[in-house]
Amino acid sequence: MAAETGQARIGKTVVIRGEVKGSEDLIVDGHVEGLINLAEHRLTIGPNAHVTADLSAKDVLIMGHVHGNIAAAGRVELRAGSIVEGDVQALRLAIEDNAVFRGKVDLTRGASEAASHA
Repeated sequence: MAAETGQARIGKTVVIRGEVKGSEDLIVDGHVEGLINLAEHRLTIGPNAHVTADLSAKDVLIMGHVHGNIAAAGRVELRAGSIVEGDVQALRLAIEDNAVFRGKVDLTRGASEAASHA
């Protein structure tokens, strides 16, 4: 399935500590601690994922647990059942019913602008 959609996948039994960088869409369904950076691509945090990392991507879809800051050049979407603890910086944010979010939101500029001002 991953080959058909052109997405890389980190399975639910995989544990990664460190930095994850890529130049393709990524689905994380395992455990990641550190940093995930997909500057021009979509990051999906699956329903089984437990991520303790700062996330940076073009678009971010969260269905699992994230503890860390999220920066997106486009859209961040929190699906029902997701839990996010950290700040969100993006151009657009969508939060479904039954999603849990604790943090601050900055929708005034995208992640690419924020990086150039940092």
